[in-house]
Amino acid sequence: MSSILFEIRDHIAFITLNRPDKLNSFNREMALLLQDRLDECARLPEVRAVYLTGAGKGFCAGQDLVEVTAPNGPSLHTILSEHYNPIVTRIRQLPKPVLAAVGGVAAGAGANIALCCDVVVAARSASFIQAFSRIGLIPDSGGTYFLPRLVGWQRASAIAMLGDKIGATEAEGMGMIYKVFDDGDFPEASKALALKLAGLPTQALALTKQALNQSPTHSLEEQLQLEDTLQQQASATYDYSEGVQSFLEKRAPIFKGA
Repeated sequence: MSSILFEIRDHIAFITLNRPDKLNSFNREMALLLQDRLDECARLPEVRAVYLTGAGKGFCAGQDLVEVTAPNGPSLHTILSEHYNPIVTRIRQLPKPVLAAVGGVAAGAGANIALCCDVVVAARSASFIQAFSRIGLIPDSGGTYFLPRLVGWQRASAIAMLGDKIGATEAEGMGMIYKVFDDGDFPEASKALALKLAGLPTQALALTKQALNQSPTHSLEEQLQLEDTLQQQASATYDYSEGVQSFLEKRAPIFKGA
């Protein structure tokens, strides 16, 4: 059985981390295969949204420590430079929205890979843990970048240092994630949200993502100029014409992602 399940349906690429007996903790095989699948999502025009989730009871428990402590296991530098950093970079550069559907525990690198996605939703019983300090490490996989921007410096500092388990409802309340669904509703509700993303103007979403990626390091003037540039690109798409025409005709738009 592959450590990554992959299926395209209704213009959504469903990517499932598939090591449920290990709470979907990452080993090298799974990390490299996830990179390949994200590259495939970028290449395929029929993919207009990505749904990232985990099999079984967990989303992802982070790094498989058995692999790290094996006699010939990869170093932490190798794991970051070849596994996690390329995954985070691919998600942020993917010109399509990525929804993380967290149905269980998301810990360590698993939490931070979820938090780097464009939209994060969770089942009410799910939880997020910055588990690094428990073993004498710092948050990686973009944790020190995304967490302060999501919840503020003081909360991010406490969460990172204390390693407390943050329940999904609390995570929603502090702005760490977008929305929580009751466990029974979670599978269908999260997929419905991915379907909505897949039906929106894909190029406009990609340009929105680009603008958000650059905003933390831009001055206001630089960001206004970037918005001007990207808006010109958006207005040249078919979906912009369709959106305006459907508004004038008082009907629902039919976007093609073009």
